[in-house]
Amino acid sequence: MSVFYYIFIPFVVSLLAAIWIFPKILRIALLKNIVDNPDARKLQRRPIPVLGGVAVMFGILVSLSISGLFFDCSSLFTIVLAMLIMLYLGTIDDIVELSPRMRFMIEILVALMIMYTCGYSLNDLHHLWGVTSLPNYVSIPLSVVTIVGITNAINLIDGVDGYSSGYCIMTCCIFGLFFYLSGDMPMVMLAVVCVASLIPFFFHNVFGRTTKMFIGDGGTLVMGVVMSTFVLNVLKSDTMCLHYSDWGIGLVPFTLSVLSIPVFDTVRVMSMRMLRGTSPFNPDKTHLHHLFIEMGFSHIGTTISILTLNCLVILGWYVSYKLGCSIDCQLYIVIALAMLVTVVLYYGMHYCARHNWAVYRLMKWLGEASHIERKGVFLWLQRMMDDHEKV
Repeated sequence: MSVFYYIFIPFVVSLLAAIWIFPKILRIALLKNIVDNPDARKLQRRPIPVLGGVAVMFGILVSLSISGLFFDCSSLFTIVLAMLIMLYLGTIDDIVELSPRMRFMIEILVALMIMYTCGYSLNDLHHLWGVTSLPNYVSIPLSVVTIVGITNAINLIDGVDGYSSGYCIMTCCIFGLFFYLSGDMPMVMLAVVCVASLIPFFFHNVFGRTTKMFIGDGGTLVMGVVMSTFVLNVLKSDTMCLHYSDWGIGLVPFTLSVLSIPVFDTVRVMSMRMLRGTSPFNPDKTHLHHLFIEMGFSHIGTTISILTLNCLVILGWYVSYKLGCSIDCQLYIVIALAMLVTVVLYYGMHYCARHNWAVYRLMKWLGEASHIERKGVFLWLQRMMDDHEKV
């Protein structure tokens, strides 16, 4: 069957399933009062339903189930099982607030299940620093840290409308293209159904007023598992992307560039919490998206700005590869760019704000210009999303 159908059929089925289920999940959340209530740390002003991840997962499951009648999706079984476990974990946490210790224990168990059932592990650096295969006593803990770390990094970027879903759509598109060029069709299919399921949620989350819903921990943990699966599938020793290393493409720098802002921003935030003597899991308002909100950016303006910065890091990696930089050099360039757009930008803007420098005033002006919530196309989309609830 044509590769076109590997992409088209799963995409359409997932998109339609997510569109159909969204208003039903919204009504359930409102009926059962499963909402995220505003407080001093959060940015919304009213309770918002928080079961968006259930709608996203429904679209993914329906599409993979139907696509499985035509294509071989058996290699995705364990990944889907891990996603379901994370959906239950996150949804329960949204409702009753599990302890961080309980969450981490379950996340570690899920990571080990993915590693030992699917064979996904970070057991090869693909010539980075001249290293190829890694021994088990290094690769096993490194893989667990990678899965749990990426999962929680995706979870922590869910702070403004459209950010987490927009970022995951972008990332799935990039990894999906990478796997398509490698011929890894099961991974392509997973990326495609995730994009299709996230699109309806993204539009309701950004443009909806009466139909606004948060993706919740259930959704972010699901997508965190997907992102970590993509990374380990690229970096495992028998990856179908292996030929890229022979072309001088740094697989580790590539994956790190795609995940640069969530990973580096999470490391920065948790490090500063520990330096202040507080728990790294103690929530605050020191993430990069909080900086943009402080500078007056709208939610959609913040989302577009951060996604643009992440794309610039990816572009920086790609340019370094095209210029013939070594794999080691590609990594150092990615790290430098990621530090620039997370650490330097965050503390630099606060320094400029204290001194009222022109660059900060420029950012404030851009922030004001990003407010388009009640204008033109935005208002039309809002009406269309809210009318969907009545269908």
